Amino acid sequence: METIIPLLEIIRRLRGENGCAWDRKQTPSTMWRCLAEELYELEDAIVKDDEVNIVEELGDVLFQILFIMEIYADAGRFSFDRVVNAVAEKMIRRHPHVYGDSRITSEDGLNKQWEAIKAGEKVGSGVSERRSALDNVPSGMPGLLRALKVSKSAVKAGFEWENLGQVLDTAVSEIHEFEAALSMDQDDAMLEFGDILFSLVNVARFAGFHPETALCRATSKFEQRFRIMETALEKQGLNLKQLSSEEKEKHWQAAKEMHDQKKA
Repeated sequence: METIIPLLEIIRRLRGENGCAWDRKQTPSTMWRCLAEELYELEDAIVKDDEVNIVEELGDVLFQILFIMEIYADAGRFSFDRVVNAVAEKMIRRHPHVYGDSRITSEDGLNKQWEAIKAGEKVGSGVSERRSALDNVPSGMPGLLRALKVSKSAVKAGFEWENLGQVLDTAVSEIHEFEAALSMDQDDAMLEFGDILFSLVNVARFAGFHPETALCRATSKFEQRFRIMETALEKQGLNLKQLSSEEKEKHWQAAKEMHDQKKA
C-alpha cells in the first residue's frame, strides 16, 4: 500500500486546483481509452519479453487504473478501499480450496467450482437474471477477444465440440465455403471469412492457448523477419518493389533463416 500512496498523491495533485487542466477535465470514459491503449502496449512488451518495457507498461496501466478510481472517489461515488476490499473478498470467496475446506485439485474441478461460485454470487445481488448465456459478453470488446468469450460462454452452457478434430474439420469446411463465396457477393465472402476466424479462435481454445497471444507472436515474428529482409536489401542497394516473385521469396527465406539463427 505504501508504494501506491505516492501515485495517488501525484494523481490528486494533477487533478487539483493548481494542477493540470487536461487531467482535471478527464472522465472515466476518456481515461478508459487511455487505459485500453496502455494495455495493448503492455501486451506487446510481454509478447516480446522486453523486461524494461514490461516494467514501464505495467506502471502505466497501474497509473491509469488508479486515475479512474480517483475520479470516482473524488465524485463521492466510491473509495479506493471499497474497490480493493471487494476484489480481495471475491478472490478469497472464489478459492475455497485455498482459504476453505474444499479439496478440489483438478483443473476441470476448479473451473466448475469457480463458475458455480460466480453463479451463486448473482443470486440476491440485485443483478437482473440473464436471458442468455451470452449476456455477460461486452459488445465493445475487440473482435478476437469477443469471439473467444462468446465461445467460452456457449461452452459453459453445454454447446461444445467433442474433440479438436471436429473443430479442425469445421475450420476446413469454413475455408471451402469462403472459396465458394469469393465468386459471389463480397458481403457473403466477408461473412464466410469471419466464420473462418471464429472457427480458428475455437481451434486455439481447444488446443489450450489464447488466440490473441498466438496472433501477436506471429505478427511479431513476421515483423522481425521483414525488418531483417529490409536491412539486407538496403545493404545490397535493392528495392523490394522491383524484385520478381522468385527474388522476393529467396530474400524472404534468407531472412527467415537469419531470424531463426538469432533465436537459437
